Amino acid sequence: MNSTKKNFSFPPKGYFANTYYGLFNLHPSASVMDIRRTYRELSKLYHPDTTDLPLEEAKQKFQKLNEAYGILANPDRRSIYDLQIGYSRWNVIQSPYDFSLSEEEEDGMRSGYLDATDRPLSSGELFALLLMGSTIVGCMLLAITIAWLRTSAI
Repeated sequence: MNSTKKNFSFPPKGYFANTYYGLFNLHPSASVMDIRRTYRELSKLYHPDTTDLPLEEAKQKFQKLNEAYGILANPDRRSIYDLQIGYSRWNVIQSPYDFSLSEEEEDGMRSGYLDATDRPLSSGELFALLLMGSTIVGCMLLAITIAWLRTSAI
């Protein structure tokens, strides 16, 4: 288990300090997993039943935390929110190539996906698409065959 503990400094510093990302102490390019992990840690820290903070302060911070997570956990809402705060995922600069990596390490870092929803289809999803496509083609062939048989019977 990782023994390093995140330092949640409040108020956060930086350009995005007054945003939901600042509340989570994360950069807007943070992954969905980072957001979820940080939310769980902070929710344990600020939940009114488990914190040493005064009840009203804990309630306010916990509600703000839930509001932020509701926006950042939903990809559509997050994209809209990013535009509102002036952050664009299209302008993300990728780090330069590290020549010191071995081939095995390099293979694991070849993912160019910025977010978890932007990924190739799994084999199960491809199979489902194949079934749906073959069903549509089969229905069309059946309809054409029935129409041809009815017209030839007249």
